[in-house]
Amino acid sequence: MFWKKTDSLVQCGLCSHRCKIADNGKGFCGVRKNEKNVLYSLVYGKACSVAIDPIEKKPLFHFAPGSHTLSISTVGCNFRCDFCQNFEISQPDDIFGEELPPEKIISMFKSSKASGISWTYTEPTVFYEYFYDTARLCKKKKTNCYNVWVSNGYTTTEALEKAGKLIDAVNVDYKGDAAFYRKTCSAKLEHVQDALKTYKRLGIWLEITNLLIPGHNDKDEQIKEMVQWILDNLGQVPLHFSRFFPHHKLRADITTTEALERAARIASDIGIEYVYIGNLRHEKENTYCHNCKELLIERIGFNVTKLNLEKKGRQYHCPNCNTKTPVAGMQWASLIKK
Repeated sequence: MFWKKTDSLVQCGLCSHRCKIADNGKGFCGVRKNEKNVLYSLVYGKACSVAIDPIEKKPLFHFAPGSHTLSISTVGCNFRCDFCQNFEISQPDDIFGEELPPEKIISMFKSSKASGISWTYTEPTVFYEYFYDTARLCKKKKTNCYNVWVSNGYTTTEALEKAGKLIDAVNVDYKGDAAFYRKTCSAKLEHVQDALKTYKRLGIWLEITNLLIPGHNDKDEQIKEMVQWILDNLGQVPLHFSRFFPHHKLRADITTTEALERAARIASDIGIEYVYIGNLRHEKENTYCHNCKELLIERIGFNVTKLNLEKKGRQYHCPNCNTKTPVAGMQWASLIKK
């Protein structure tokens, strides 16, 4: 899907690299190949990672809280992040994976205790057709599940628009400023921003994660620039600051608790109402009413131990001050009792 012939090349239109690929060549992602001027996916139906995860691990804190999700990925990625924690599968030397067609995914889902399917671990853009066919089959079979993306946000507008009614929620990494994207990801921030605005326009539930890397994207000015752009262009979106641990090629210190707290404080002061700290135990893994600070969703690690929301019609509110709480997918929410 999403390609055209250009002279003796084919041009892929799935991600914002828009690779022009010669015969027998591959795109930047390494998993889309030109074979005699036809572009093929090399990973369709080849799952390299399959697991059941809490939705909070994605992280999604305001979508189907407490639910579990069948997580699936193939190899490949359209970024080259120096700090990738899954580089063995995102940037592999060879294509590998278990044959797992869409029909089998749905059967696996139905036999599990999961409430939805997450396309995650690597970048779902590069296995778009695999997701697309599975999600459409879910709709056709009237399977009661959600479909979630965990993405770097480099999908083209036309690809997102085609999948818009199939993606229920997404967490997008907003990795840093423009220089950070060029230097450490081989990508451009402007295309990520375009995708974020498209997700918002399409009405897909959106949350954002920023992996805070000491000495690379943790300056106050960088954080302020990101937060202000989010507010100006997306409005209120839950924002997760995540602790960095050294992976792959990038060597930097582990993010301190104080640095994460400072970033969260900057975001809150500028106006983001729901700001979280992740990859460590912290009180800011809980959801508090932004107005009265009532505890609304309590979490211990990835487990939801308290849901304290009052439903009024289709909306959810703080039971203490009646402030509307932005949540979605609540038909799949689940509580794990202490």
